[in-house]
Amino acid sequence: MKIYHSPADFKGCPNPILTTGTFDGVHIGHRKIINRLKEIATRVGGETVMLSFNPHPRMVLFPDDKSLKLLNSFDEKLKLLEDAGIDHLIIYPFSKEFSRMTALEYVRDLLVNQIGIHKIVVGYDHHFGRNREGNFANLVEFGNIYNFEVEEISALELNEVNVSSTKIRTALNDGDIEIANEFLGYPYQIQGEVVFGDQLGTKLGFPTANIQADTEYKLIPRNGVYAVECLIRGENFQGMLNIGFRPTLEKTDEKRIEVNLFGFQGEIYGEVIALKLKARIREEQKFNSLEELTTQLHQDKLNALELLK
Repeated sequence: MKIYHSPADFKGCPNPILTTGTFDGVHIGHRKIINRLKEIATRVGGETVMLSFNPHPRMVLFPDDKSLKLLNSFDEKLKLLEDAGIDHLIIYPFSKEFSRMTALEYVRDLLVNQIGIHKIVVGYDHHFGRNREGNFANLVEFGNIYNFEVEEISALELNEVNVSSTKIRTALNDGDIEIANEFLGYPYQIQGEVVFGDQLGTKLGFPTANIQADTEYKLIPRNGVYAVECLIRGENFQGMLNIGFRPTLEKTDEKRIEVNLFGFQGEIYGEVIALKLKARIREEQKFNSLEELTTQLHQDKLNALELLK
């Protein structure tokens, strides 16, 4: 996949088959659109092109609203789009000025004059341009004027998978990792740097790596204990992950993401680790003593190993 950080960097390709959007999550609904793009490109001897935006438009238009949490970091999304088979990814630097482009300016100046589209494929609820004034009918009208084709993925086709980024966020906030993973089509991932902790896990016989997520906008699922697969130093390990405030220790001021890697030996401070959440084991809870907590951790490990079979 070739990546361009401005439309001006894109020098064209044979019969560009385009789609556009934020594609947060690159979930099974998104991949339905991407697969259609690939089918058309193969048939007409073209190449797939995605126009996406960074930062997320809501972060630019509503900078004081911190409620939006994203399913993917920027790097995660790049990897998912590459795996999905996109040939060219154009990342438009979203700004308030860009948001004021009319629907006509967006199509004529960007899609036609800069990208040179042959065909555009969009979802049934696609809108574009200032105040989201442009719709599918406008695309068809502009296509007739500027000589490009338009295809809409119908509500019926997309409703077959019955998924949206909002539904996935809701599932993660509820701790329903199995549903979230089903909608995503892959295990939800948290990636970040291993930072120093207080070494309590080591004292209890369950040393943990404390993870600092790689973006503040990353959605962290509901507090609790999860069975995970972990990638560190190019190797895969199984483990159990705790998300929460460690109420047994009465240290409730800082939310922690801590993973115990089964069978791992060594120091990994400062290194990047990727966690794939496979199943939820239990809620976070407060125990009467460290002995009770340790007993539960042994049971959690057995449960995690069973879930990860």
